[in-house]
Amino acid sequence: MASPAPDETELPVDPETIELRYRYHRARRRARVNARQENRLAQYRFYILLVLLMAMAGAFLIGSWHEVQRLFGI
Repeated sequence: MASPAPDETELPVDPETIELRYRYHRARRRARVNARQENRLAQYRFYILLVLLMAMAGAFLIGSWHEVQRLFGI
């Protein structure tokens, strides 16, 4: 039994479809990279905001302590 010729078993390939699939996978990869980068930037923003709030709380605490000392003569 002879095997069929390669032209008979191969499906026709549409170059447009291949290009669309490449674009699709590139877009998915780009979205994944962007999501990772946005997550990293959000972490940085969180820690910067946390440090600023801690500094403000510390300044308020020190200012309050000095005011209490001044009022009560401690």
